[in-house]
Amino acid sequence: MIKAGIVGGTGYTGVELLRLLALHPQVDLSVITSRSECGLPAADLFPNLRGYVNLAFAEPDPAVLKACDVVFFATPNGVAMGMVPDLLAADVRVIDLAADFRLKDPQLWQQWYGMSHACPELLAEAVYGLPELNRAAIQKARLVANPGCYPTAVQLGLIPLLEHGLADTQYLIADAKSGVSGAGRKAELGMLLCEASENFKAYAVSGHRHLPEIKQGLRQVAHTEVGLTFVPHLTPMIRGIHATLYAVVEDRSVDLQALYEQHYAREPFVDVLPPGAHPETRSVRGANYCRIAVHRPQNGDVVTILSVIDNLVKGAAGQAIQNMNLMFGLAEESGLESPGLMP
Repeated sequence: MIKAGIVGGTGYTGVELLRLLALHPQVDLSVITSRSECGLPAADLFPNLRGYVNLAFAEPDPAVLKACDVVFFATPNGVAMGMVPDLLAADVRVIDLAADFRLKDPQLWQQWYGMSHACPELLAEAVYGLPELNRAAIQKARLVANPGCYPTAVQLGLIPLLEHGLADTQYLIADAKSGVSGAGRKAELGMLLCEASENFKAYAVSGHRHLPEIKQGLRQVAHTEVGLTFVPHLTPMIRGIHATLYAVVEDRSVDLQALYEQHYAREPFVDVLPPGAHPETRSVRGANYCRIAVHRPQNGDVVTILSVIDNLVKGAAGQAIQNMNLMFGLAEESGLESPGLMP
């Protein structure tokens, strides 16, 4: 059994980790930490866990965490990097669900996150945890940087075009919409029911923190710099991301449907839908799937890719567990095989 710990178990990604790990056949959930809720049983804060998780939240104790095989960080940006070096020195594997190790350039990190990086020497070692892109490296990793939710949906939608050199790399557009849970579990005016319900808006149009992460991943695939316009939107739903992606593909002889089906044929959590389909966020709610549809409107040069995920599962906790499975040589689907929740 894998002895797992969670640092920061009170947020939405934290409770999603608890929900999924509680049913994982190869995981012994050993410790969950929270300074603010220390001593409170997890099931009292999250009643859906009653009968599944019997642990109480505890103060982060380095000695206890070092006794784990793997530690997940479901913490705000900037927290994990202060603790990770000591855990790695104790042979603990780490999966960070925040952004501390996603960007390879420490100056770029400081520019977008407003703080100096505490352990820039680990950025080169950290493996970006998108299994469909870096599976072999994840299997050998000590430290995995779990991708962001928007970057997961956007990259999975665009990678096949870029890998095969079909798209104009200087004209990529990602028009993405997220449920309110993507902002985290916190008291904030814009997240209140009366503010977010029956409303739809764009935000961070001039630059979102996920932009450099997405461009870094696409650059790895395209082997060149990419020009990407990324505009996120807030939608009045709790879970889900819908990314509508646009790319110029002048070669109309390529069967893009076949290209995507072949590219993702062996990927357990990417589902390429039939021609003409329109994926829905509700089809992946609570599940670790990305569903994709490819369209070429009016048989023109602009290809439209639709990509949907649950931002808390494939966009966070589910992908983190997928990475853990790879790191420990388990079946990649272990603990993640449930379908989406409908209605």
